[in-house]
Amino acid sequence: MGPFLFKRILTLIATLIGASIVVFLVLEILPGNAAEIMMGPDASPDAVQALAIQLGLDQPAWERYWHWVAGMLTGNLGNSYAYSSPVSELLLERLSLTIPLAIMAMCLTTVLALVVGIYAAANHNRIGDVGLMGMTQVGIAIPNFWFAILLILFFSVKLQWFSAGGFPGWEEGVWPGLQSLLLPALSLAVVQSAILARITRSAVLEVMREDYVRTARAKGLSQRATLWGHVLRNAMIPVITVMGLQAAELLAGTIVVENVFYLPGLGRLIFQSISNRDLIVVRNCVMFLAAMVVVVNFVVDILYAVIDPRVKASDI
Repeated sequence: MGPFLFKRILTLIATLIGASIVVFLVLEILPGNAAEIMMGPDASPDAVQALAIQLGLDQPAWERYWHWVAGMLTGNLGNSYAYSSPVSELLLERLSLTIPLAIMAMCLTTVLALVVGIYAAANHNRIGDVGLMGMTQVGIAIPNFWFAILLILFFSVKLQWFSAGGFPGWEEGVWPGLQSLLLPALSLAVVQSAILARITRSAVLEVMREDYVRTARAKGLSQRATLWGHVLRNAMIPVITVMGLQAAELLAGTIVVENVFYLPGLGRLIFQSISNRDLIVVRNCVMFLAAMVVVVNFVVDILYAVIDPRVKASDI
C-alpha cells in the first residue's frame, strides 16, 4: 500500500500545481488590465493605478503567482474588492452552507441510485426494471434548476411545507437549517441519481454474468445472498468512479441552484463576484473547486485499492 499511496500523493500534488498554474494564467490572459476590469470603464486613471499597485500588478507574473500560492498555503487569500473583507473569511462563511448542501445531495443521490439500480438489475427485463429505467431517462433530461422551480411551486407555493428560499443560519438550529436545504439538495440529487442508477444497474448486471456468480447460484445460494455477498463489491468500481465525479460536480452545480433558492453559499458568492468583477474572489473560488475535484479523485483512487486489491497490485 505504501508505494501505491506515495504515487497517488505525488500525482495529487502535481495536479494541484498544474491546476493553480492554469487558473492563474487564464485570468492573466484576460484582455485589459485586471484593475481596469474591476474598477469599471468610468474609473479615474489614478484609482485604477492605486488598485493595480494594491493587487501587485506592477510586479512580474511569476512573482504574483508565487505570492498567491504562498498565500493559499498560509490561509492568506487576499482581500475582496467588492466585500472589503478577507477572501478566506468569505469562503469559510459560504462553505458552511455549500458543503452541507453538497453532502445532503450526495447522500440522497447515493441512496436513490443504489436502491433503484440494484432493484432494476435484480428484476432485469421485468416491468419494474423497464419502468424505473424509463424514469431515470426522464430524470437525466430534466435540468436541475427547472426541477428546483417545480419543487418550489409544489412544496412551497401549493403545499407550503417548506420555505421557497433563503437560509435561517445554523445559529437558529440544525433542523431549520437542514429543512431549508432539503429542496435544493433534492433538486441537485434527482439528475445525478438518475445517472448513477443506470451505471449501478449496468455494473451489477455485468458482474452477475460472471462464472463465479453462476457457481455460487449452482451451490444453492439465493439470488439475494449472491447479490449482496458476491456481486455488489465487485460492481462498485465503476459506481465509485461516477460517484467521485458527481461529488465534485455537485459542488459546482450549487452555483445555479443556490441562486434559484437564494441561498448565501459558495455558488452565489461566485455568481456575485463575477457580476461585481471581483477577480480575486473568482480566482480563489475556482481554485478551491478545482482542488476539490482533484482531492475527490484522489480519495476515489484510494477506495479502488480498498475495494479491489488487484488495482493496487497492478499499479505498483
